[in-house]
Amino acid sequence: MKRPEPVQVIKQRRDATLQKLVAGVPYIQFLGIQIDRRGDELTAILPFDEKLIGNPMLPALHGGVTAAFLEVTAIMELSWAMIWEDMEAGRVSDDAPRIHLPKTIDFTVDYLRSGLPRDAYARARVNRSGRRYASVHVEAWQDNRTRLFAQATGHFLMPGRDG
Repeated sequence: MKRPEPVQVIKQRRDATLQKLVAGVPYIQFLGIQIDRRGDELTAILPFDEKLIGNPMLPALHGGVTAAFLEVTAIMELSWAMIWEDMEAGRVSDDAPRIHLPKTIDFTVDYLRSGLPRDAYARARVNRSGRRYASVHVEAWQDNRTRLFAQATGHFLMPGRDG
């Protein structure tokens, strides 16, 4: 009978896989987005940077940065859900091919208030994910989880899962 892997080894493998996924998207590094993993739950973090300001008179985060942050969060959540299934089933190895990301079909952003010049956080919830199509809802906040500054709904074309 095979011994179960130590928890620390499992955590290290999950974290390394997530970092490989994030590193595969240069725009994530440009914006400075970080992904925090707790179990299978992801929280995207957009650390404040002056380059993210769209209106220096307010100052407020640029609407395009906010939309990109929400879309990246949705795509990472979908991708992580696919990888998670494969990891838990033992189908992910260090030499696994690069994952193909879901493609955006449409993405609707609701700007609820100005994004302030401070760190922002976002979480995505997959409403539906099938073989070819997925629907995701994303919420973003800054200081208070219950006081959203933006939310979005997106539909995505899922990559093929062959091999």
